[in-house]
Amino acid sequence: MSGSHTGGGGHAVVVGAGIAGLAAAHRLLEHGARVTVLEASERVGGKLLPGEIAGARVDLGAESLLARRPEAVGLARAVGLADRLQPPATASAALWTRGALRPMPKGHVMGVPGTAAALAGVLSDEGLARIERDAELPPTEIGDDVAIGEYVAERFGREVVDRLVEPLLGGVYAGDAYRISMRSAVPQLFEAARAHPTLTEAVRAVQAKTAAGRQTGPVFTGVAGGVGTLPLAVADSLRSRGVRILTGTPVTGLSREPGEGWRLVAGGEVLHADAVVVAVPAPAAAGLLRAEAPGAAAELSAVEYASMALITLAYRRDEARLPEGSGFLVPPVEGRGIKASTFASRKWGWIAEENPGLAVVRTSVGRHGETELLHRDDDELVELSRRDLKAATGLAAAPVAARVTRWDDGLPQYPVGHHARVARVRAHLAGLSGLAVCGAAYDGVGVPACIASAYAAADQVQGDLRAVQQLTAHPVQSLHGGAGE
Repeated sequence: MSGSHTGGGGHAVVVGAGIAGLAAAHRLLEHGARVTVLEASERVGGKLLPGEIAGARVDLGAESLLARRPEAVGLARAVGLADRLQPPATASAALWTRGALRPMPKGHVMGVPGTAAALAGVLSDEGLARIERDAELPPTEIGDDVAIGEYVAERFGREVVDRLVEPLLGGVYAGDAYRISMRSAVPQLFEAARAHPTLTEAVRAVQAKTAAGRQTGPVFTGVAGGVGTLPLAVADSLRSRGVRILTGTPVTGLSREPGEGWRLVAGGEVLHADAVVVAVPAPAAAGLLRAEAPGAAAELSAVEYASMALITLAYRRDEARLPEGSGFLVPPVEGRGIKASTFASRKWGWIAEENPGLAVVRTSVGRHGETELLHRDDDELVELSRRDLKAATGLAAAPVAARVTRWDDGLPQYPVGHHARVARVRAHLAGLSGLAVCGAAYDGVGVPACIASAYAAADQVQGDLRAVQQLTAHPVQSLHGGAGE
């Protein structure tokens, strides 16, 4: 059977059972393949992790889905979660900046404003005046890519980047805005900036295009019971349709069969496949691809990751007086320990309904290159979070329960040139029919981006390259899902 087509009973193997791998398996089933999913860890779901604290169901990983892309919401509906999709009960976040919690400004594109007035109250008078100078500056040469922080600082001044762009991008990538690729992280703004002489005009063009799209309804949604229940529901759906999902089964070998198929060694078993979708983080993918695609492996080995930790705290509701809104972001320039906090039981109505006596709050710590904090033990991270929460909100009560969830090397970084690296990886793999890659390291780190990447990979091993070509040219923008995402 052709290695570029698994229909009509061909066998497809997906390596990795995070949301990308599960979505790829779902798509391959639709193409008529017989599917096996291999996962090295003991559970499915990757960065989507349901858990509990003080008896309350919560998310211990990502907590929201971008609702204005079709992939995540569509997959949730396809696996029976339609009636559990719930938008945030409140989406009004704040910034903890210049000594106070200030309302999150509106009228910006990932922190880049269309007018200086949009950031009044967040920036100093000098910072607001600096934005106005954009109109007087000659056009900036952007070229093939540029760091969003460097470009925005050149046009609007560093204060915009340090006070707003940095905390918003930091919430998505746990990265450094002065290194993050504008082309990969904020693609709409990158395209507009290449077409307009000033950044102000570029932002307004993006805003006008968004308004013309007339998308209504919430930007984000959650799932009652937690976004972490989505991969479990997908896995249940796959199993019910005959998919083998083997956990605790690391793949230790991937090689071409004589002819067109693939041979995998996993957990002491040898599997033969017509097609393989590799849906694991870049370092693991590099290890698997080294023998057959050394060029792709070398590129993937160079992808950097950031580590972070989420601290989840449960309080007696009558002891936890919190400000209004869903939580707050913290600009790194403030020098605080936490980078964000979500008032989870206020943001998600289902948590409050299931646990009327509890208030659940979560904080996040850790950015790319900042490892000192993450070397502290769990108790220290809880104390650090409590100190910062008290300083920001006045919350002095002791939590009734606390838990720390560490995501070591959890978030791939998208530095300048990331899009070109992804294109090179795919070019190296182009000659290997029936093999494709997907996941957060390629076309966007959000859940819809991972699913879009998975669908494109599943189509690619069928010989349909349209989706993967579209994604390589136009990555999915991963927006910030409110404080603490």
